[in-house]
Amino acid sequence: MSTKKLELEAMSLDDLWSLHEEISGILSDRIKAEKQELEKRLAVLGGGMAVFETGGPAVSPTGKQRRKYPRVLPKYRNPQTSETWSGRGKRPRWLVAAMKSGRRIEEFRIGAAAPKLRQRA
Repeated sequence: MSTKKLELEAMSLDDLWSLHEEISGILSDRIKAEKQELEKRLAVLGGGMAVFETGGPAVSPTGKQRRKYPRVLPKYRNPQTSETWSGRGKRPRWLVAAMKSGRRIEEFRIGAAAPKLRQRA
């Protein structure tokens, strides 16, 4: 064993706790200083843009609020499980499996009543 470990094991609980608090304070100060330095470097690399807070909903990197998009209603429905798909993005597994078995995508299209509902939305 090293001599430092033996010295720590020989210290009283109060001494160990005060050492822990001292180390925690030093670490906290160094982390804050490092964070400030990194934020300065980030601001320089960003062309002088101010560092923006993360976690806010619908905020773009430029700081402007994102445009709200309308809700996309489903266009296709699985008749067995009533799962729906809007027609955007990757095709759902149930639709891919049905198409591999020979069915057409038009068979899953939601009926003629749906366009009236879409117009109200």
